[in-house]
Parts: sequence; structure tokens; C-alpha cells
Amino acid sequence: MHTPISAERYDSWSEERCAGIEIVAGRVVVRPSASKRHHRLARILANALDAAAGPDWNADTDFDVRLHDVPLTNRRPDVVVYRADTIDLTPTRPEHVPLVVEVVSPGSETTDRVVKADQYAKAGIPFYWRVEQAATGVPIVYTHVLDPATRAYRDGDMFTGVIKAAAPFSVTVDLGAV
Repeated sequence: MHTPISAERYDSWSEERCAGIEIVAGRVVVRPSASKRHHRLARILANALDAAAGPDWNADTDFDVRLHDVPLTNRRPDVVVYRADTIDLTPTRPEHVPLVVEVVSPGSETTDRVVKADQYAKAGIPFYWRVEQAATGVPIVYTHVLDPATRAYRDGDMFTGVIKAAAPFSVTVDLGAV
């Protein structure tokens, strides 16, 4: 049995070594390669969220959010909105993050729909969006809002193709042309 990876050990690794993995309860989880459509959806969302967020927030793709130090749990959401004044702080912590987005791919359904949603909620991230790549080609976006009393998400709005969300800030994104 392997010794769980500590935060100190992980933090000593290079960015290249950490790029394709997540750490869950101290164990390395290799992330499968995503499709071009997956990457494009994430980039379009990140760009739109970044433009709508204003100067206090940034939106980027594919970097660690440290959910727990012990046991170490780092997740790499497809899109992360975070406080602009924390851009140079590593690791990014849940208290810096109002919204994470996961784009569901074949093979990640249960992880994105159940496991990550639960982990993000327990870490206190206020909003979670899940993008489903429907057979029609038009993405469906499910939004979830944290209930702070239960540390669980409740269902928010659902959007097909065009997102018109008011929280955590007003944003409109057309995903129908992807």
C-alpha cells in the first residue's frame, strides 16, 4: 500500500508533473484526456465568465483548487472563477472561489455529477455548474447553489444552449454554436 501524498510533498512537484492528475484523499487520480469539444466548451465558458466578472474576479481553466490539506484533496475543475487579488496565491482555496464548472465527458459522469459536486459543496464553494454534452450537440448546463446550512447543493436553473445566469454575477453565454 502506498503512503498518501502530503500537501508538502505535492507542493514540491513541478507543474508538469501535476498537470494531468488530481489528488483525492492523498491518492493520485489520473485525469483522462478530454476531447476538443470538452476543451472548447471550457474555454468559451471561462472567457465569457472572465469578461462578465468585472475587475474583482478572474475565470480560468484547469488549475488546482485545494479542497483539503489533510488528507490532501486537490481538484482541477474545468473552469474556476476566483478572486482576482489571489492570482499569485498558491494553492487556490475554496474561500477564494465562488464558482466551479465541470464539463462532463464519457467516463466522468459519476465523478462530475456526484463525487465532485459533493466535495465542492462540503468545501463551501457557493456555485457549481455542470455542463452535459447532449446527443443533440447543444450543451445543457445545470446550475447548483450551495445551502450553507447543509453544505449540499440545491438545484438552480437549467439552460439549453444559452446560459443567462444572475449569480454569482450576471452573464450570458451562447454554447449552442460549439
